[in-house]
Amino acid sequence: MATGQAAPVLSEDNVNTASRPSELRITDLKIANLIGVPFPSSIIRLETNQGIVGYGEVRDGASATYALMLKSRIIGENPCNLDKIFRKIKQFGAHGRQGGGVCGIEMALMDLAGKAYGVPAYALVGGRFRDRVRCYADTPSETDPERMAERLLDRKARGFSMLKMDVGINLIKDLPGALIAPEGALTDSATMHPFTGIQVTQRGVEALADYVARVRELVGYDIALATDHFGHIALDSCIRIGRALEPYTLAWIEDLIPWQFTDQWRQLTEAVAVPTCTGEDIYLTENFKPLLDAEAIRVVHPDPATSGGIAETKRLGDYAEERGIAMALHLAASPVATMASVHLAAATHNFLALEHHAADVEFWNDLVTGLPNPIIVDGHITVPEAPGLGFADINEELFAEHLDPRAPILFSDTTEWDTESAHDRLWS
Repeated sequence: MATGQAAPVLSEDNVNTASRPSELRITDLKIANLIGVPFPSSIIRLETNQGIVGYGEVRDGASATYALMLKSRIIGENPCNLDKIFRKIKQFGAHGRQGGGVCGIEMALMDLAGKAYGVPAYALVGGRFRDRVRCYADTPSETDPERMAERLLDRKARGFSMLKMDVGINLIKDLPGALIAPEGALTDSATMHPFTGIQVTQRGVEALADYVARVRELVGYDIALATDHFGHIALDSCIRIGRALEPYTLAWIEDLIPWQFTDQWRQLTEAVAVPTCTGEDIYLTENFKPLLDAEAIRVVHPDPATSGGIAETKRLGDYAEERGIAMALHLAASPVATMASVHLAAATHNFLALEHHAADVEFWNDLVTGLPNPIIVDGHITVPEAPGLGFADINEELFAEHLDPRAPILFSDTTEWDTESAHDRLWS
């Protein structure tokens, strides 16, 4: 090189080479079984040959086995090949909690890929539309509307601009003449709504409307208020209740009937002037399409720990937006899945609000490090700029204090899953 001539700029001069993404490989999958965060959840840790680790979360109440059985399918893979790995494992997910393993691993892959590239997870799915993510606070049910309002007002005082409460037949089960039900139907949670034979009488409908009216009066009309957990009742009763609740300007009425019954959802949506909402138990975008194509709901409500994780649920949001349907996010999780959902929400244009189910869990903010504490300020979470899901690490000491006594596992050895059969091809 001639004297005074500038040295050539190599491509790596402008790249963070703390990790080499093309050489990154998954070497292990471990879990920690927690309880009370707010419900039982299993945290996934993916380890790599470069010392980078990624975290995800199996959906609340799901079996950690849904994730462990996938270990032999992902060991040796490059976690930056997000779509490749997701296509490989998505056949092992299903609706409800059965999607928890696939989705938790997808979150951990996003965490790893973001750390490898030095970018936040939202950058991996197109960038962000917002700097803060609005949260809505779910609230345990109270039979007394005055007490319900007190709990909601506490959340309002803490800065939440959206709330949710349960309004269902459990509130009127002891009111004479409110319900007509076959013997045992009111305690049967295994029979789908159209088949229980439960009917809500006019007296029952009026009692539920009176309950919501009183809560709304005390909480005020300056805050969004959604309702959930109506009970296993059939379509006609749902329509009558929905119409009775119209005066109270609810954000939505949620999961009145099972999501599988698209025509019934369309009938309900067309019959009431209250937004209808469902979707927390649906796995993959393709299975949301019947509801969305039929315009059978006003708000789609996936749980990222069931619907497919970050990238797949982002695709769902975009599909819903094309049909004029907003997307809120269902969630009952530790900060791990919460931060995965924050990146998803930041990257999704038609996003409404993210559920927060742990407003009463005092140690919840301390389960991870490297985020503002509290994580939620004035009802919002600031979208982190740090790579991956945005938190620095998990608080392993605190994890140890909240292990699920049924299986108190804290990232123990999982080599018994290394040789699980993986001859998975669906064609010959």
